[in-house]
Amino acid sequence: MRDHYQEQLDGLASGLADMCDQVAAALEMATQALLERGLQLAEQVISDDVKIDELRVGVEDGAFALLALQAPVATDLRIVVSAIHGATDIERMGDLALHVAQATRRRHPEPVLPEEVRPYFAEMGRVGVLLARKAGDVIRTRNLAAAAELETDDDAMDDLHRHMFTVLMDRNWQHGVAAAVDITLLARFYERYADHAVAVARRIVYVVTGRMPGPLAV
Repeated sequence: MRDHYQEQLDGLASGLADMCDQVAAALEMATQALLERGLQLAEQVISDDVKIDELRVGVEDGAFALLALQAPVATDLRIVVSAIHGATDIERMGDLALHVAQATRRRHPEPVLPEEVRPYFAEMGRVGVLLARKAGDVIRTRNLAAAAELETDDDAMDDLHRHMFTVLMDRNWQHGVAAAVDITLLARFYERYADHAVAVARRIVYVVTGRMPGPLAV
C-alpha cells in the first residue's frame, strides 16, 4: 500500500513537471509565431491548449483522490495542496501563451510588432521559456537553490516589461494606438507568465521547508 501511495505522490510531481514542459513549448511556439507572423504555429498553440487543460485536470483529480482516500499529513499534505495550486499556476501560463498566439492570428497577415520592439519580445520569450523549464526542473529535483534562481530570472522579465512603457511613451512613437495597445497587453502576458513560474517554484520551497517565501502571483 505504501509503495502505491508514494507512486501517487510522485505522479503529482511528474504531472506538474510535464505541464511545465508543455507551457514552455507553447510560449516558445507562440513567440516564434509572433515574431514571424506564423499563422500555422499560432494555430498549433491554440489547438494544443486543451492538452494543458487535460493535464491540469489529471493532476487535480489525483490530488483530490489522495486527500479523500489517504488523508496525507505533514510534507505529504503540502505536496498535495501545492500540486493543486501549482496546476492552476501552470495552466494559467498556458493560457497566457495562448493569448500571445491569438494576437498573431487576430492581426494576420499584418505583423503585430513594429520592428523596434521585436528584439525585446524575442528576449521576453526566451526568458519565459527558461523560467518554465527551470520550474519543471525544480519540481523534479526540489532543488531550493534552483528555485531561488527563478527570482533573478524574473527580475530580467520585469525589466523588459518596464522598458516597454519607455518605448511606448517616447514622443517619436509613430505606430498608433492599436499597436500600442497590442504591445502593452502582450508585454503584460509575458510578465504574468513569468510571475506564475516563480509562484510554482515558491510552492516547491514550501513543500521542502514548510514555509512560503513571499507573496505569490495570482
